[in-house]
Amino acid sequence: MDDLKKILVVDDEPSVREVLSEGLDLSGYECFTASNYSEALEKLKSDRFQLVLSDINMPGESGIDLLRTIKEHDHDMDVIMVTGVIDIDSAIHAMRLGASDYVTKPFNFEELRIVIERTLEKRRLIQENREYQLNLEKKVRERTEEILSKTKEIERLYNELSVAFHQIQENYNATLEALIVALDTRDAETQGHSKRVVEYTSLIAERIGIVGKNMVDIRRGALLHDVGKIGIPDAILRKPGKLTDEEWCIMRKHPEYGYKVLSGIKFLEDALLIVLHHHERWDGTGYPGGLKNGSIPLAARIFAVADTLDAMTSPRPYRNALTYEQARDEVLKFKGTQFDPMVADVFLSIPKSDWEAIDRRIHEEISIVQSFVPVKFK
Repeated sequence: MDDLKKILVVDDEPSVREVLSEGLDLSGYECFTASNYSEALEKLKSDRFQLVLSDINMPGESGIDLLRTIKEHDHDMDVIMVTGVIDIDSAIHAMRLGASDYVTKPFNFEELRIVIERTLEKRRLIQENREYQLNLEKKVRERTEEILSKTKEIERLYNELSVAFHQIQENYNATLEALIVALDTRDAETQGHSKRVVEYTSLIAERIGIVGKNMVDIRRGALLHDVGKIGIPDAILRKPGKLTDEEWCIMRKHPEYGYKVLSGIKFLEDALLIVLHHHERWDGTGYPGGLKNGSIPLAARIFAVADTLDAMTSPRPYRNALTYEQARDEVLKFKGTQFDPMVADVFLSIPKSDWEAIDRRIHEEISIVQSFVPVKFK
């Protein structure tokens, strides 16, 4: 018979050993007996048992002593204690020392059989769970090694793709900047304007707390905001004086022209919010959509303030550049009508030196453009 079915019965009463041995044999177990502590240890040393059924009270070393010795040598050995009804405290003490269960004398053999089966089933489940855990740990180690290997490969591919993506992004940006440089060159009044408003807009957006992709979209939208002017005739775009009402109607079409030109380019989708709406006003009197308050995209509201700063501090054929202080007063005056009050407040909180630093840097970058007249904050 399978040694996992072996049970050792330890009791100093021969009649108890005999009854238990016969009953357990009939229940399908291979039963062995011992009359005391020493005999039980000898049998445990010479054979393998799945379970020990031991009386607590025996002459000499007790069942508690046997339990301690068994647990010291084999913590997984199941031991069921047998005790009298009046000695339940000893049984509970045995449980604390590691006994699997206990039964009381006089016992009902059917109840004893259930306790034994329950104990053995619990041990079987524990062993299965342990084997499962060991197998799981092995699989986890193997899977971890596989994942680490895959991760290294992914990292390598990611680094290669990152380099390629960075190059693509640089090419995109270079193409966009080339387009805007060409546009600024065409519009003699606004050379360098696009580069400056990109940095002005970015500074305000940064102070508001915009980061990541949203900042990238804002910079692209600010750079491309006037791309629609490619659809404006030179006679209007380059006119040295003020425009007539009819000419203004044509000029006011440039946000829509820009939107149509760029609307098919996937990576510029969010940047188009500035292109289309950069002339909207907080009070709803702007164009082309007449949007009002929060319905105007935040990026366009930020840009509107930056655009005003550059427009006022840049020279025109019909007037000299205004001072930074004049531009600041203009934003303050039209806060809540032309400009988003929150954006205006952020702009007003930025010191003049920050705007001057941007202007100097942009001037150095585009100094090769001969007709450029640098802005001077006064």
